[in-house]
Amino acid sequence: LILGGSVHYFRVPRASWRDRLLKLRACGFNTVTTYVPWNLHEPERGTFDFSGNLDLEAFILLAEEVGLWVILRPGPYICSEMDLGGLPSWLLQDPTSQLRTTNRSFVNAVNKYFDHLIPRVALLQYLQGGPIIAVQVENEYGFFYKDEAYMPYLLQVSRLPPSGRAPTLRAAGPSFDLCYFSSSSSAEVEKSVSEFIRYGISFNVYMFHGGTNFGFMNGATSFEKHRGVTTSYGKCSPARGCFPLPVSFAVRPLPPVPSPTPKAVYPSLKLSHYLPLWEALPYLQRPVTSNVPINMENLPINNGNGQSFGFVLYEMTICSGAALLLQVFLNETSLGILTDVYRDIDIPPITQECQLLRILVENQGRVNFSWKIQNQRKGLIGPVTLDKIPLNWFTIYSLELKTQFFKKLRSACWRPLGGPSSSPAFHLGTLMAGSSPQDTFLQLLGWNRGCVFINGRNLGRYWNIGPQEALYLPGSWLQPGTNEVGGPSPPFWAQTCPHPRAAHPARGSPLLPPPCLSFQIVLFEKEKSGSGVYSTDVRRWAGPGPQVGGAGS
Repeated sequence: LILGGSVHYFRVPRASWRDRLLKLRACGFNTVTTYVPWNLHEPERGTFDFSGNLDLEAFILLAEEVGLWVILRPGPYICSEMDLGGLPSWLLQDPTSQLRTTNRSFVNAVNKYFDHLIPRVALLQYLQGGPIIAVQVENEYGFFYKDEAYMPYLLQVSRLPPSGRAPTLRAAGPSFDLCYFSSSSSAEVEKSVSEFIRYGISFNVYMFHGGTNFGFMNGATSFEKHRGVTTSYGKCSPARGCFPLPVSFAVRPLPPVPSPTPKAVYPSLKLSHYLPLWEALPYLQRPVTSNVPINMENLPINNGNGQSFGFVLYEMTICSGAALLLQVFLNETSLGILTDVYRDIDIPPITQECQLLRILVENQGRVNFSWKIQNQRKGLIGPVTLDKIPLNWFTIYSLELKTQFFKKLRSACWRPLGGPSSSPAFHLGTLMAGSSPQDTFLQLLGWNRGCVFINGRNLGRYWNIGPQEALYLPGSWLQPGTNEVGGPSPPFWAQTCPHPRAAHPARGSPLLPPPCLSFQIVLFEKEKSGSGVYSTDVRRWAGPGPQVGGAGS
């Protein structure tokens, strides 16, 4: 009998893997299921990453150590509410490629990926003495793609040596859809699970622990309009980050319940310095120049693999005002924001010399579940017109916001924060913590929209419209000594909290010299409130300035 619960290793800090798996085991589960995200493991063609938080083999062996079987779901397409359903964006460079089909270009890429992945897990199969009891290839095939040769092809290439056995569970499954997503009370869950066990029915809880869409890995839906997935994932899961809900252990067996994950509330902080985006441009890689706009996926960077995540800034010179057929700036002044719905902006008359028109485009996540994944392109995908005349000669900056970029920013001339500052900009602050950093939440009140980095690691996006109001900051990401935290917007008071729904602490006080550890926060805010005045009471964020917590993380 398989009693499964889903925990995605790539959405959980490696230091927390054991804690989450022990909680899964303590709830009476005997199996952990996980996807394997192709886009994270092969960020560039032929360049594979199975290190650190992406060490799949280590996760599988740890699951075995705590007494769990493993069901592996390697895709190649996984959906999982990830950018492009877990497919690498460089697949979109080939205009002849047809994703999730037996198209030669796509099949060649899948073969090379599986040739690297399968040897890593083959000897971890159950018949070889390992914990892997089953492998599911692809996911939800038939909703939008119906290449009849595709699934047989995947079945063949995904056979794990040396047994070469193919999964057979599907033959015994129901002939109707059992996949209905809704919320249930703990009593309903307990009743259903009890009946499953009584009748010997295997099941899987998706998600047992949702984890966090750290950085820019989130996907998006596109039914009526584009909607990005929140940073916190699987919010209805039994074990939510380091703060389990009451339902978490309503159905629990004999294994002892692990101790709650330690958490902390850290002193308030105020961001001290900022750096306008325009002054950070020299620290980016050399810009691309082109007579026409180039979308993110086709930028000639990253060894010809384009750009997967982040922002793209387009610059061009104009000498007259008109209606512009994205965020749009005239020199350093914001003119407004364009979306897939609102596509026009009026540019005021230019009475002096020609001006620099800037368009900042954010990739809010490629669609993960739709026929539209084939057409996902980020950035400018067509001409920019001024009075119906196409503009040309673009200077294009790639803002992937990787760790190396923040290392370079250390030598930049940061400005002291003495009042309202312009956006988009990076903001820097310091958080004091104890000698043993713990999990917490980061909350920002008075901030509008952007993303947060600590020690060069991207915690994820924030947006004042909600629904998510706090970002999970793992204690394992805080190092003894100074930790950099940053992002965009004017100064604010920040505090940490043990849980995003906890009562907000009182307003903090300015930072004092760090008695123990200090953490510098870097915030990148791409747009700010119209007044330019931010609340000094920042109590919704956890971490270096805002609050820190872990629900759903």
